[in-house]
Amino acid sequence: MIKPAFPSNENQRLKSLEDLDIFKSIPEESYDNITRLASFICETPIALISLVNSNEQWFKSKVGVDFTGGERELSFCGHAILEPENIMEVQDTTKDLRFIDNPFTHEDGHGIKFYAGVPLRNEKGVALGTLCVLDRKAHKLTNDQLYALKALGKQVESLFELRRKNIQLERATKNLNETNSVLREFASNVSHDLKMPLANMILTSDFLKIKYKDLMDEEGLERLNYLKQSGLKLSDYISGLLEHYSSSNSSIPTYEEFFLNDILEDIIDLLQIAEDCEISIPDHNLKIYANEVVIGQIFMNLINNSLKYNNQEKIIISIDCVENEEFFTFSVKDNGIGIPPDKLPFIFDLFAIVGDKDRKGKTGHGIGLSTVKKLVTGIGGEVHVDSEVGVGTQFTFTSKKANLLD
Repeated sequence: MIKPAFPSNENQRLKSLEDLDIFKSIPEESYDNITRLASFICETPIALISLVNSNEQWFKSKVGVDFTGGERELSFCGHAILEPENIMEVQDTTKDLRFIDNPFTHEDGHGIKFYAGVPLRNEKGVALGTLCVLDRKAHKLTNDQLYALKALGKQVESLFELRRKNIQLERATKNLNETNSVLREFASNVSHDLKMPLANMILTSDFLKIKYKDLMDEEGLERLNYLKQSGLKLSDYISGLLEHYSSSNSSIPTYEEFFLNDILEDIIDLLQIAEDCEISIPDHNLKIYANEVVIGQIFMNLINNSLKYNNQEKIIISIDCVENEEFFTFSVKDNGIGIPPDKLPFIFDLFAIVGDKDRKGKTGHGIGLSTVKKLVTGIGGEVHVDSEVGVGTQFTFTSKKANLLD
């Protein structure tokens, strides 16, 4: 008997098998169907999907045997994986030096006299095991049977690849959930931290107005009133964000009836639009039934984006909304610097930065538009961008009507 050698890529092979997380896994019908077909087509009483690790082979699926594996040094499959691109057929094991005195060859009248195994490779061509058929008498596969065995082996490899991708997806989903949880906690903490300074600002404006009203002219008092109102509006938005994040794990979104132009006017007041900016809102004050906090936050980010990334003497921003039976479709169009074509596919990725500095010479942090994408997705909508460098940008997003989300 000749013990199977170790492949030159043994370390890589074992790492690939470990990453697949399939060794000693529970039985699966999709694999069992393949071994049954292999046994039937090749007219052999035994068919196995065998995986080979550092010191043993284990059967992911089996037909015709009761045991689940054995020592690698006694395995036929340990030899088969040495040539990953070729099927190994041993028509009579009693005449092959590798197996002539193997215990499995002479097992009390039940010894294995025939073996044919096709190596099962991963996406990099590394052999992890075999799909094999065995018989207790000498045997020879026809060309059609050899072809069918190879084809069935490809099906097992497809199952391996699907399993690998599912594992990657599960890991990515877990990482994404953990990241979102950290970001949600961060946003919540920041919002809480802002509440107290805002409260102090509101109270201080009242204090100054009462204590020094006789020393201030009309313009000064108006500015104090504006300071207080801005603080109150910002406080309302922060409260809304806190409510949004605290209920983000709930399956019941918060919907309310509101008028679009009302929240747009509040946002424009809050952003302190300068005289060199012209913002047009819809002529018709459309009644919306949706998540007001989310819609407001999306518009806040998009309008602020249009204000920052604009180098024109006069900033022009146009806001519009249309509705159909399923969606509200909102748009924010500006005459800003535009987005380079090579940046458009990644503009909604977290921490993606266009590269141009804003109107005040500052570089963005790449969070705002990724937040927009997350918020739009959360209300059952989609967001798109059309842009031309030096001409302007239009963001369009949809919100699925509330009655269609029930």
